[in-house]
Amino acid sequence: MDSSTWLRVPDVHAFLARAGGFLRSRPALHTVPLTVCEGLRARGPQAYGDEAPVFGVLERGGEVRAAYFRTPPYRLIVTPLTPEEAGALASHLEAAGDPVPGVNADDATAAAFAEAWRARTREEPRLHERLRLYRLGELRWPDPAPEGRARVAEARDRGPVARWYAEFVRDIGGGGAQDPGAWADARIAERRVSLWETPDGVPVSMAALTLPVAGQIRVAHVYTPAGLRGRGYGGAATAHASRAALAEGAAEVLLFADLANPTSNGVYQRVGYRPVTDFAVYDLAGAADG
Repeated sequence: MDSSTWLRVPDVHAFLARAGGFLRSRPALHTVPLTVCEGLRARGPQAYGDEAPVFGVLERGGEVRAAYFRTPPYRLIVTPLTPEEAGALASHLEAAGDPVPGVNADDATAAAFAEAWRARTREEPRLHERLRLYRLGELRWPDPAPEGRARVAEARDRGPVARWYAEFVRDIGGGGAQDPGAWADARIAERRVSLWETPDGVPVSMAALTLPVAGQIRVAHVYTPAGLRGRGYGGAATAHASRAALAEGAAEVLLFADLANPTSNGVYQRVGYRPVTDFAVYDLAGAADG
């Protein structure tokens, strides 16, 4: 008899106390729960929005088998599940009256949960995007490298960093974004944004780093304004951020790329990133993007 039970957990501290060991057992596969929860722990619950985050775990025989969380208004994040576990999670969330605007998980889990939610709501899910998780192998500097240099963003860069964050979110079709100024302020203060600038000192691209947790750091929010693309700036900013992550002591440096964008996937592979696994993001019935 299956003794698995989905349980609600009250806050990020209780969630990490209960599920932290499980999440750290596979840090690459669990990079999103680890990095978002580290951000909540370090920056406070307001770091990802005004509403309280929601957390839960699947326990079997007293051990955590899987976990989920959601920082409203964003989509549900779920660790790998079997179809049966995905169905049980859908039932658990529906019984709790929780809104589920979408789901983000590895390909098989996301599809299984979307189908389980469709079976309960009779509404068709919509595939939002497919992502590939990459892990850095041997870092290779872009060759030829673009003219200019890399540096860490400073307070004087707040304007472009905030603007590029907002443009990045818009370009990926995201909604419910964090306040761009607050996002920039936090990451500039933590020295977690790499910029590539032209020889005359004009920033032209950025790549940010998540906080270190479980031996891994993820490169995120790689962005070059549309009119400046195709010149190698994004690859150079990514390489600089990746080198900074290694210098910080990361055992694994990770990033996600949209599979619909062959250019960015090619850039990341040329600087040394190798595929780990694929993820999928679905919007569910009546959901706003998040």
